[in-house]
Amino acid sequence: MADPDPKGMRGGRSGGTSGHRRRVRPAALALLTALLTCCVRCAESVKQSNIVLVLVDDQDVELGGMTPMKKTKELIGEAGATFVNAFTVTPLCCPSRSSILTGQYPHNHEVRNNSLSGNCSSIKWQQGPEAEAFPIYLSKQKYQTFFAGKYLNQYGRKDAGDVGHVPSGWDQWNALVGNSQYYNYTLSVNGKAEQHGDSYEKDYLTDLILNRSLRFLDDRSPQHPFFIMLAPPAPHSPWTAAPQYQKEFNNVQAPRDGSFDKPGKDKHWLLRQPVNPMLNSSVTYLDNAYRKRWQTLLSVDDMLEKLVKKLDSMNELNNTYIFYTSDNGYHTGQFSLPIDKRQLYEFDIRIPLLVRGPGIKPNQTIKAPVLNIDLASTFLDISGVNLSTVNVDGQSFLAQMAPSLRNGTVRPFFLVEYTGEGNPTNPTCPKLGPGVSQCFPDCVCEDAFNNTYACVRTLDGKQNLQYCEFADSESFVEVYNMTSDPHQLENIVKKVDPTILQAMNQRLIKLQSCVGDSCRDIKLDALNVNGFAL
Repeated sequence: MADPDPKGMRGGRSGGTSGHRRRVRPAALALLTALLTCCVRCAESVKQSNIVLVLVDDQDVELGGMTPMKKTKELIGEAGATFVNAFTVTPLCCPSRSSILTGQYPHNHEVRNNSLSGNCSSIKWQQGPEAEAFPIYLSKQKYQTFFAGKYLNQYGRKDAGDVGHVPSGWDQWNALVGNSQYYNYTLSVNGKAEQHGDSYEKDYLTDLILNRSLRFLDDRSPQHPFFIMLAPPAPHSPWTAAPQYQKEFNNVQAPRDGSFDKPGKDKHWLLRQPVNPMLNSSVTYLDNAYRKRWQTLLSVDDMLEKLVKKLDSMNELNNTYIFYTSDNGYHTGQFSLPIDKRQLYEFDIRIPLLVRGPGIKPNQTIKAPVLNIDLASTFLDISGVNLSTVNVDGQSFLAQMAPSLRNGTVRPFFLVEYTGEGNPTNPTCPKLGPGVSQCFPDCVCEDAFNNTYACVRTLDGKQNLQYCEFADSESFVEVYNMTSDPHQLENIVKKVDPTILQAMNQRLIKLQSCVGDSCRDIKLDALNVNGFAL
């Protein structure tokens, strides 16, 4: 090893006395020690962060859906960031989850609804968008990946690849076959069918998901980061709570404020059909559903607590991003619709989003609009993937919650779109004729073929507006000033200057055809109508 003494080098000596060497050796050792220390610290500083996503099913944020989640709000929200303007780009399970996996709007991944004919977990989906979903990129970044819970509503069907189909990018796979259940279900465990019964200790799906994730953490390689996605059934129907929680919230009823049991005046065809005021049997039904939904969420709250404790015991908590969110919102009695989602209104499109992790200061409330199509970009941003190489419509929101790590921009407006489902005949609700679906209780239908719409939602601090167009025989349009009318009681389409409607239509057309960068780079033009900003 060459003598590091710079003075010796400047003196031109090839050697030196042993005394000289003894004098410089401590400096050399100090320099070497400093370099080694720096290398260790640098290696630690670039260690890839772990990621956990907890995706619940049908949890609203507008109607008190986060009330039961005391532990989650404390351990995730208070320890990090709570996004108060988080939205799904489509308010239904399968297309929403497909958007989360791909980072794309539905018009690009082409999953339209929960049916196989609507492309939900179809062979076309598997060969196309699923083959480019974010887990594949994480796997290339040496992440160890784990999935447990509900995947897509039609997953596991024989005509959709059966249980043997395991999407690329997942190392450990524990996916529910079909739609949400708590007992008596089938899992695809790494491509093999696993049957479950009705034993709480062995089969309750929320707890099983947690327990398998804890086992994965014990068995993982500490040399590589991990990504865990947990998708419990709660609070989706059939709303089966754990035994210890089945008597909770017995005095709770669905909130009666806002648009509860209001007539669907000046709204699209489907909203004009429900009986108003609702029958007592419908109100009893929705109140019961509301309580049971809260009861099922208590097990999810326990899940978050146990997961945080496990990560802490492994000394991984401070190097792990934990995301908590839902695929869509929900309604219980709004505009006389007893229970469901699928509508363009705030109660169905707003979702909870809480995140903690490295660089995120605690107790943050973030108002910047964030979409579920942004999750994939954010995960890949955290993992170190160059986002310019990925085909996504969303954008990373790491900059919004951890500005010390990234610079970013806030989108001025965004798209919400949905393609309705209907049946050729509906014997449970014959008076409405063909084309409707989800008709319960008291012949109230929650969806229809003509419940097909696209909305542009503007939310940038100055403008708070929703503009929606329906693909129906009426070419129906709904417009809401969300500042003065947060519950969307008054459709102001007839009060707005036609030139403004034309401008909003042009925004919508651009968004409906956007792909990738063009979904993020649409410029906001200033609009002003009758004294309030649009």
